[in-house]
Amino acid sequence: MRARYGVPLKVTAGIAAVGAAGVAYAAGFEARSFRLRRVTVPVLPRGMRPLRVLQVSDIHMVSGQHKKRAWLHSLAGLRPDFVVNTGDNLSDTEGIPELLDALGPLMSFPGVYVFGSNDYYGPRLRNPALYLLEKAQGRHGLNGNKPVVGAVHNRWEEIRDAFDAAGWLNLTNTRARLKLQDLELAFTGLDDPHIKRDRYEQVAGGPEPDADFSMAVVHAPYLRTLESFTADGYPLILAGHTHGGQLCIPFYGALVTNCDLDTGRVKGLSTHETGGQRSYLHVSAGCGTNRYTPVRFACPPEATLLTLTPQDQ
Repeated sequence: MRARYGVPLKVTAGIAAVGAAGVAYAAGFEARSFRLRRVTVPVLPRGMRPLRVLQVSDIHMVSGQHKKRAWLHSLAGLRPDFVVNTGDNLSDTEGIPELLDALGPLMSFPGVYVFGSNDYYGPRLRNPALYLLEKAQGRHGLNGNKPVVGAVHNRWEEIRDAFDAAGWLNLTNTRARLKLQDLELAFTGLDDPHIKRDRYEQVAGGPEPDADFSMAVVHAPYLRTLESFTADGYPLILAGHTHGGQLCIPFYGALVTNCDLDTGRVKGLSTHETGGQRSYLHVSAGCGTNRYTPVRFACPPEATLLTLTPQDQ
């Protein structure tokens, strides 16, 4: 007996089996195969000592994710100079206690943070094919799409208060300074551009000349924010949001970025240039997923240890 259009049933069954195996791998193994990316970035002024920066992003904590919690605990063993959290900490409205437990050891180090849309709003079921459609139409998040109706509001204030109590600096459309022994570091941050909460006019002006080093932080690497940060002369921009494409094609890469950033810079270290200025950009692929699409393929979950070195090295 044959399936319609002359395709043998054995072939059809084989294709289905391969698809099922792929889903099982993406959800059961790769989405839980946590990695540490190590990157060196030559951005510091000459003569300045290197800095070790741990970037965590897109944790999307869901209650019961014990392996993720244990892995985040272990990152404290890296003993970074400071931590940068680039947002989207939740994917479960009841996941705040487990999130704060997971980040507890890291909150003993100096840190800064920005929020993403999933810190403010609970997750919702969504057809993954819409990301491809939105890319084709140039629509992403609230940047071209209709406002979300009936969204679940997270208790994001509890996360903010816990981060603040630990001494982490809130970079929501503001500037802040971090004192590290003999160094004074300046940070400029934005709220999430994916939901149009960024207000660059409130922080414009570029690096602070009396700081030893200045850098920029944002959740979603939309081009308008990269253009502004780069034009103002920031040597380094850290972002997350993209999940590295999340479902990638081996030997090809990501199909989408969930923003207007090109897929060639969907994760890792790259540069952005505008008006004769150039900034290094690091986009974290993050260590989580939306609870309704708990799969990754050819894009393991990650955190990044960036070693910032002087420009003359």
